Amino acid sequence: MELPFGGGGGMRRSASHTSLSESDDLDLSRLLNKPRIIVERQRSFDDCSLSDVSYSGGHARGGGFDGMYSPGGGLRSLVGTPASSALHSFEPHPIVGDAWEALRRSLVFFRGQPLGTIAAFDHASEEVLNYDQVFVRDFVPSAMAFLMNGETDIVKNFLLKTLLLQGWEKKVDRFKLGEGAMPASFKVLHDSKKGVDTLHADFGESAIGRVAPVDSGFWWIILLRAYTKCTGDLSLSETPECQKGMRLILSLCLSEGFDTFPTLLCADGCCMIDRRMGVYGYPIEIQSLFFMALRCALLMLKHDAEGKEFVEKIATRLHALSYHMRSYFWLDFQQLNDIYRYKTEEYSHTAVNKFNVIPDSIPDWLFDFMPCQGGFFIGNVSPARMDFRWFALGNMIAILSSLATPEQSMAIMDLIEERWEELIGEMPLKICYPAIENHEWRIVTGCDPKNTRWSYHNGGSWPVLLWLLTAACIKTGRPQIARRAIDLAERRLLKDGWPEYYDGKLGRYVGKQARKFQTWSIAGYLVAKMMLEDPSHLGMISLEEDKAMKPVLKRSASWTN
Repeated sequence: MELPFGGGGGMRRSASHTSLSESDDLDLSRLLNKPRIIVERQRSFDDCSLSDVSYSGGHARGGGFDGMYSPGGGLRSLVGTPASSALHSFEPHPIVGDAWEALRRSLVFFRGQPLGTIAAFDHASEEVLNYDQVFVRDFVPSAMAFLMNGETDIVKNFLLKTLLLQGWEKKVDRFKLGEGAMPASFKVLHDSKKGVDTLHADFGESAIGRVAPVDSGFWWIILLRAYTKCTGDLSLSETPECQKGMRLILSLCLSEGFDTFPTLLCADGCCMIDRRMGVYGYPIEIQSLFFMALRCALLMLKHDAEGKEFVEKIATRLHALSYHMRSYFWLDFQQLNDIYRYKTEEYSHTAVNKFNVIPDSIPDWLFDFMPCQGGFFIGNVSPARMDFRWFALGNMIAILSSLATPEQSMAIMDLIEERWEELIGEMPLKICYPAIENHEWRIVTGCDPKNTRWSYHNGGSWPVLLWLLTAACIKTGRPQIARRAIDLAERRLLKDGWPEYYDGKLGRYVGKQARKFQTWSIAGYLVAKMMLEDPSHLGMISLEEDKAMKPVLKRSASWTN
């Protein structure tokens, strides 16, 4: 099924037609002031297996929330530094204090309450464009930092306000977007004369290419679960508003259509890579976020008359999606060799080359890049097409959501260690590898002057990805990888003014159009640092493997060695 929306962010002007004024505002005080419900039961919030849903008539057996409270999440720092630092005897790195100050400067307030963080606080830049807006995807690492520091109200405010914006009519020209679509970003406008604050939201109608964000809704669900996990407060996720919000997001993704695959069909520019980069089709970033959002929603949806149908659909989709991704998106040395020897034009249910991929389409760089031990989920799989590029965010989320099996997760970490110079270089982390250039760049990007080779989304290095790398390292028991990457980042980030991204094969140069004091670069570092110091924070963003989805696959030596 092709979604009625695609992606959205990019460098676009902040003009927008969707606004929320004081007179139209929902009475959030009813939700904000609700007493928190801290529930302790006999079973873990995250231990509810798919088998409990799909093999027992859709009713979870004892789906409890024991263990939801993340140690360290309940402490508030009084000096603006991570609460986790107080739990350890060693001194934090000198740039940690500067990072917290910079993060707090980016805060946005709505009627006196903190609501989010702007994308960048770069006063040196002449053009603001949309960097003074609060982006859903950009706010996630900021939210994680505040949650880890015990500052939960800002995250709750953000979740409720974006939920309110979801309900607004969304149009691009004369076409109406799906009801469940979440905004790419919003901006707070202060009228000092009238003393009124208003919100203006962008659902993609102002984006370059007019592409709406597929990932915003997924990130919202993931963040709601992180908030619930951190605080142990079930009252927010169990409100009728949040339950409806999740169902609306899922209704866009779970309705039946013409697709023969369980993956989501998306337009180019629908996620963090929000410009034309050849990720149309079934991009790994969206599939991994989709998988994680489904699992988070499964844990939070009520099994009432409205929720039961969605719970059953989610369980069915997760089984199909996990099998599809682990079977067809996974690539390691053995699978590469198998594709290299594929026969083509097979017509039957017994076909090995099910997507009719032509072996000659395998790029030359891949044969040298692929180590004997290691593997990764490739960028895209569709009829007669495999995008063999490495995409960091999709692979890190695959580990954290347990879309990757434990063996595959270790293989991804092996690849990062084996190809450190290519994927990490002098500044973590390559958003994708390798860069496309020359004639391919002209065709794929449309001669995009911002996505030239080894720059921005085309092989640029993005410090924000450090927090996801660190989380994946902790989950796989490889904290030394994260520590090494953080050490690299600490040498440059503060000195360079917290850039948005770095350019060059090794990530040596500050990006040619990179904004300084980019909020998610700051927050990504802080979250990585706090998580490494207190690994219990990992529970907010990590899901354990569901035994009901354990595959019966025998494919690669790197899975078992």
